[in-house]
Amino acid sequence: MPQKLEFGLDTFGDVTVDGNGKLLPQHQVLRNVLAEAELADRLGIDFFGIGEHHRPDFAVSAPDVLLAAIAGRTQRIRLGSAVTVLSSDDPVRVFQRFSTLDAISNGRAEVILGRGSFTESFPLFGFNLDQYELLFEERMQLFTELLKEKPVTWQGTTRSALNDQTIYPRTASGSLRTWVAVGGTPRSVLRAAHYGLPLMLAIIGGDPLGFRPLVDLYNRALAEAGMSALPIGVHSPGYVADSDEQAREELFPHFAAMHAKIGAERGWAPISRPSFEQLAGPNGALCVGSPETVAKKIANTIKALGLSRFDMKYSAGTLPHEMMLRSIELYATKVVPLVREQLA
Repeated sequence: MPQKLEFGLDTFGDVTVDGNGKLLPQHQVLRNVLAEAELADRLGIDFFGIGEHHRPDFAVSAPDVLLAAIAGRTQRIRLGSAVTVLSSDDPVRVFQRFSTLDAISNGRAEVILGRGSFTESFPLFGFNLDQYELLFEERMQLFTELLKEKPVTWQGTTRSALNDQTIYPRTASGSLRTWVAVGGTPRSVLRAAHYGLPLMLAIIGGDPLGFRPLVDLYNRALAEAGMSALPIGVHSPGYVADSDEQAREELFPHFAAMHAKIGAERGWAPISRPSFEQLAGPNGALCVGSPETVAKKIANTIKALGLSRFDMKYSAGTLPHEMMLRSIELYATKVVPLVREQLA
C-alpha cells in the first residue's frame, strides 16, 4: 500500500429528485452539495471534488465558488475540482481562483485539470472546437509555468502573451497541488508525465485492471525524463448501501436515467439491466454494493494500479440527496476502513 493513501468523493452536482420523484431546482442541489461536503469532512474523508458542467442536468458551473463556500464550513478536508475544463478557461484566472481558495481554506486547495467529457463550454465562452487539442496544450504549457509562482514570460496563439508577469495571490506554501485527469488515451498520459504532474485516471467503463498499461506508460515516461515517481489516482463512480441487492436496486433507475439523457445526445442505446449488472460486477467500473463488496473492488484496483488516491463519484443522475448522504456515510465509516485493513 502507498505510504499516503487518500480517499476522496466527487460530485458533478447532478440534478436530483425529491421524495416524490420531482426534479429539484439547481439552487437546492447546490445547497445539498454543501451538506454532502460537510458530512464528508466530519467523517474524515480526505478530499472532496466538484466537477464543472454547463447544462441543465448538472447544477455546478462554477466549482471554485462552491468550494469556497464549503471551505468556510469545513475544517480539514482537501477541496478541488473534478475537473476544471482548462481548454475553455483562462489559465491565469484558474490559478488565481484556486490560489485564493487555497488561502481561505488554509492550504487545502487542489485543482484537477482536464479537457472534460462535454463540450458545452466551448461555444459558451467563444472557443472553436476545431482547436480542441491546441487549446488544451497551450493552456497546459502556461499553467505549468504559473505553478512555479515566479514571473512568467509566455507566448502562444490562443491567448495574449505574458512578459515577466507575476500572478497574484501566490499560495502560502508556494505550491498548488495539481493533477491531470485523463480518460484513458496514451497521449494524455504522456502529457501528464511530460509536465511532471500527478495522474488522475477517470475509470467510468471497462475493467479497472485494464488500465495497468497506462500506469506503466506513465511511470516509464517519468523515469525516462529523470523524474521521481508521482501520485496516481482514480476517479470512478460508485454507490454504497447495506447490501448488494439494495445498492443495485436503488441506483439502477437513476443511473439509467442519466445514461438515457446523455445517450440521447450521443447516439447511445438505453442501458439494459444486464449491462448495468456487468458494470457493477467484479470486473466493471462501477463500485456498487455493500461496504464489503465495494471495499474489495477498490482494494483490488488500488493494488493493481499502485494508487495513491481513490475518488468515488457518489452522485449519479437523479439519485436523491438522502441516498447519497447514506452512501457517503457507509463509504467513510465502513468502506475506507475495510480497504485500509485489506491493504495493510
